[in-house]
Amino acid sequence: MNIESNQACLYIGENDVERADHDLTQGFVSIRSCRAPDKATINEDAAAIIPFGRHALILAVADGVGGTPAGREASKRAVQSLRSVLARTEPLVENLRPAILDAVEEANRGIITHTRGAATTLVVAEIVGGQIRSYHVGDSELISVGQRGRLKLRITPHSPTGFAVEAGLLDEDEAVQHDQRHLLFNVIGASDMRIEIGTPMKLDIRDTVLLASDGLMDNLYVDEIVEIIRKGPLAVAADELVRRALERMTGPDGDSPSKPDDLTVVLYRPRT
Repeated sequence: MNIESNQACLYIGENDVERADHDLTQGFVSIRSCRAPDKATINEDAAAIIPFGRHALILAVADGVGGTPAGREASKRAVQSLRSVLARTEPLVENLRPAILDAVEEANRGIITHTRGAATTLVVAEIVGGQIRSYHVGDSELISVGQRGRLKLRITPHSPTGFAVEAGLLDEDEAVQHDQRHLLFNVIGASDMRIEIGTPMKLDIRDTVLLASDGLMDNLYVDEIVEIIRKGPLAVAADELVRRALERMTGPDGDSPSKPDDLTVVLYRPRT
């Protein structure tokens, strides 16, 4: 499906498989989401593509925690809050940071009040004026790479392994299969939730931005992901990420990582 519009699009686990390519004034976006192989329950991931005016774009991925229907409700509430708060924001506003923070806080209050025991991760990319800024809670991923494969931006997951890799105490490839990989210090749905805000960074014309749930990050190494997304058609890269991850989930190869899970990827490139 190719959508040529500037309307907000939410993907909230209603279908086992989601596949869409968006041609927007702000750039090109591909979204892929699918339920874990052989999983009986619903897809607990959610994603949002929210254009704001002609030159700003908000991308988000949320991964419901807990393996219950409440996980889906939490991830859905997170992206719905983003859409609703931005819809109430004055269209000429240039600084979207307050609106994004308000949306995350609103989602947190709503989950605590209405979906007791539920939680979700959330990663948000704010793309405006040729720059990207990250916001995240939990361990969903955001990276930005150049056409030659240089990793320009990567957030630090709010987990023991994420902090250990950042401190140089654990190798990235070891972290993928570490037994504490899925412990989280920070989630939406907790009274002590905190939002980590990145520093704005310039995006070059041929850069590629990836947002993903851990269904991708638990099954492919970062260098494999970078090699797939750094060049070529965006839709082809998105399909290849999903194909490789599902292949690992269903048929692990030797010492390669393998963990069946819901999988969501969002890829973005600026217009040339």
